[in-house]
This record gives sequence, structure tokens and C-alpha cells, in this order.
Amino acid sequence: MKAKTFLWSLVALIVPAQMTAQPHQSPHEAFTTDTPMVHDPVMAQEGDTYYIYATGMGVQQMTSKDRKAWTVSSHPVMSVIPQWTRDSVPGFRHHVWAPDVIQYRDKWWLAYSCSTFGRNGSVIGLLSSHSLASCLWDDEGAIVCSREGRDNWNAIDPNFVIDDEDQPWLVWGSFWDGIQLARLDTTMHIAKGEKPRTIARRFNLTDPDGKKALSTNPNPPKNPTSDFAGPNAIEAPFIFKHAGFYYLFVSWDYCCQGAKSNYRVAVGRSKSVEGPYLGPDGTDMRDGGGKIFLEGDKKEYEAAGHCAAYHIDDQDIFICHGYSVAQQGASVLIQRPIVWTSDGWPEL
Repeated sequence: MKAKTFLWSLVALIVPAQMTAQPHQSPHEAFTTDTPMVHDPVMAQEGDTYYIYATGMGVQQMTSKDRKAWTVSSHPVMSVIPQWTRDSVPGFRHHVWAPDVIQYRDKWWLAYSCSTFGRNGSVIGLLSSHSLASCLWDDEGAIVCSREGRDNWNAIDPNFVIDDEDQPWLVWGSFWDGIQLARLDTTMHIAKGEKPRTIARRFNLTDPDGKKALSTNPNPPKNPTSDFAGPNAIEAPFIFKHAGFYYLFVSWDYCCQGAKSNYRVAVGRSKSVEGPYLGPDGTDMRDGGGKIFLEGDKKEYEAAGHCAAYHIDDQDIFICHGYSVAQQGASVLIQRPIVWTSDGWPEL
């Protein structure tokens, strides 16, 4: 892939704003619940407080002392949406998607997605803070941009991962040519000379050989949710390290349709953060491999996906959003402990 994959000129021209986005009080009151409605949750812990960040107007945030009762904040992470995000993504305004948060070298970093549904003209932005409790974030500009007609991937759904050499990476993407990976520098921007590489995708399972890439299929099936997105229904990557392996969780099929959603989570693993990521049968995730990890039971949840995994409080935990049957498809927080099989695969 040519170096023009990244919109270097745009990134170079984006000067991080020399201001701190101060939270403002919204008309809504903060409230506490044990069943928060949430989309695309990620979690962090600082001191005795747990934080969840999620899709919402300016990025939704909530806190808890016990991971049971969650106080949903009355203000977003981003009370000021940088103007460069709107300049970069026509049609984007305030609804910020799928954040990720990580602590790296004594600083907190929060990546977020600016996009419009079903299109791949998108940008992943970056904020930094010295403390989650302060609620003060600095604008660090763009990490990576995608452009319609130029890139066959989509710059949304970021996830940071730090490898065993303390090297940061970013994994991201959905649909088009699937999940992408690139090395970052210590400022959490794409490292010089890096190009994205595809590490997971879906295939047209109706093809006779079951292996033919959608990108080469002359008659690919239509995406039922968009006239613009390809049918390569994979998104929301999250990489979790455990016992010498990197586990790549992804979401298959479709979110965001309430009770009609059919989201589910699959997982593969690799000895290297760069892959290849394989399912239990040895099939590369670039060839549609992966083990189903979670899907809707049609009793409690119609579907579930866009997950994250953490080692917190001396246990491995898995979080995601699920489309609640009892609440007519409302998207709510799911938390479950992870257990590991004798051959090293995660289960709930």
C-alpha cells in the first residue's frame, strides 16, 4: 500500500489546540444506575475509581467505586469538539464514536472516532490528560484519517495496545478491507513510514470455496445497512495480552439496529502483536478465521458486541454492550469474568 494511505498533509497541518477542553454542565442531571445504557464501552482504573468511556455526544463518561453502581456524568468528555474534526469529516458534528483509553508513560491517552454512518471518510482523534479525575483533556490532533475513493479501510474503532517491548500500536477499522494495524511513536501518533496492514477480515461465506476474498468477488453481497460500506462485516477490534499470546477480539455482523441487531464477538490469537491471528482450527483471521466468543442468547440479549478486555482486581474481565430483550433492544453494559481453557482459549 502506498504511503499516501495516510493523509500526512492534513495531520501535519493540524496543530494541537493550545487549550484545555473544560467540561460544561449539560441540562441533564448526573444519575446512578446498575444497568447503564451504553454503546462501545471501554474501561480504565485510576486510584479507587473505575471509569467507562463510550459513544455519545462528545464521548459519554461514567464512574464507579465497585463496578456495580455507575454514576453517569452530566457532561461529556469533550465539551468543545475541535473544528478540525468537522473540516476533516463532512457531516460530522457532535456524536463521537467508539473511544479507547490507555495509560502510557505516566499519561492518559484517549482516542475517538469521527465519522458518518456507512461511509469511510473518517478520522481518529487523540486527547491526553495527566489524570482521569481532573476531567481535563488536551487536543492532540489526528492519529489517522481515511478518505472515500482513496482508502479501502475505515478510520474508526481505535484500540491501543502496548507490546512486550513497550512499543505502542493502534488497531482499528471496520468493513471495507477489515481490521488494520500500525505502529505508533511515543506521542501515540502513527510512526514515520508506517503503513496500515490488514490483520482480520470477513469473507463471502456463500462462495463455493469459502475462501474467496470479498474484495475480489465480482458479485459481492450487498451490505444491508449501507449503500456505501462493503459487506465485509467486521469491526471493533480489541487486543488483549495473556500468557504469551495476543488475543484479537472483533465484532462480526451488525450493530446499532436495536432488537434487530445480530452483533457477535469472535476471537483469534497470535504470538506476535503483528499477527497472524489464528482461530483454534488454524485459519488465519485474514481468511475469515476466528472462534465465536459471545453472541446473543435471544433470552437476555438479542445480540452483543464491541468489546474490551482487562486484567483488573486480580481477574480478567470482559465488557461490551448487549441489546437487551427485556428493554426492547436497548443497548446496556455487560461485564463478565473471563476463564481460560486448558489449551489457552478465553471463555465467559
